Amino acid sequence: MALTVGVIGGGQLARMMVPPAVGLGLEIRVLAENEGSSARLAATEVGDYHDAATVLAFARDVDVITFDHEHVPQDVLQALVDAGVSVQPSPSALFVAQDKLVMRERLTELGLPVPDWARLETAADLDAFLADHGGRVVVKTARGGYDGKGVRVVTSSGQVADWFAGLSEGNTGGALLAEELVEFRRELAQSVARRPSGEIVAWPVVESIQRDGVCAEVIAPAPGSAGRIADMAEQIARTVASELGVTGVLAVELFETTDDRVLINELAMRPHNTGHWSIDGSTTSQFEQHLRAVLDLPLGDTGLHDEWSVMVNVLGGPVTGTIADRLPAAMADQPSVKIHDYGKDPRPGRKVGHVTAGGDDLDEVVFRARAAAEFFAG
Repeated sequence: MALTVGVIGGGQLARMMVPPAVGLGLEIRVLAENEGSSARLAATEVGDYHDAATVLAFARDVDVITFDHEHVPQDVLQALVDAGVSVQPSPSALFVAQDKLVMRERLTELGLPVPDWARLETAADLDAFLADHGGRVVVKTARGGYDGKGVRVVTSSGQVADWFAGLSEGNTGGALLAEELVEFRRELAQSVARRPSGEIVAWPVVESIQRDGVCAEVIAPAPGSAGRIADMAEQIARTVASELGVTGVLAVELFETTDDRVLINELAMRPHNTGHWSIDGSTTSQFEQHLRAVLDLPLGDTGLHDEWSVMVNVLGGPVTGTIADRLPAAMADQPSVKIHDYGKDPRPGRKVGHVTAGGDDLDEVVFRARAAAEFFAG
């Protein structure tokens, strides 16, 4: 009888787990938020992941529960564990990804490199941190932020007065996070996968190019990273995965600073946008690897098919028509580029798809990927 994976969340990450599940002979079920979800082809149920009864009913006949996102409440996760359901990654690991203050506390306890930071409960706390850090810092909400949301660069506490006001209402995690404004050369991301029995594998560290707080392009491997940078990034991610007991795919977003440090920015305990290139560029994609890992199956090789892989996100999508309308022209113009449509309605800034190109000449690979993505813009 086929093993069954239940995925909570019906976004594009769940959608991209479907092809490798089919290839591995797994049954995959998705608890989607709505009928029109990106993963609707595999959505066996539509329901509220905040409701324990709904989630428990969904999990009744699966071998493991995993996630398209990290937003499932801790009480719901604990109800699953109490019912004897295998939850991968575990609630305790997910809690570190759900709350940025908890994340900073745990990483600091482990002696891992992070930006200088402070917990903020009052405007006076922020004023003091500003005074100690050149008068310009980053402030983040502890929970709920992603893709540039819940992040502000500030020079005064008044610029986050609304967030402080919200603390008393309990909608920002009880406190805010302040961090030094890091001077960095570039952003990197290191993905690894770990299974419950402890096996860990790593992909090459990649360079992530951001626009307006959203990942726009990824280059694998990160140019000029061989040696010290690659070793540091992999060791950081392996330590996080082992010490926090992460299972499945873990992505560690990093800053490579102007003074030659590598600092942890964010953690994602699931397949991540910076790993999408692996679908077409690696022996084992992050989505197949995640399925293997959460089921505690042997992990696959992470070698590259080409010297370089470049992934470009399709952000927003066509102003008129759909990605499907533009496919023939893009395919004809760039036949070697792989195109992925998430089945989402176009909307400014929304990730509606991505393209990936591979080859031995980085400049040429970047050109082909950007050229293909351009067919779906405007």
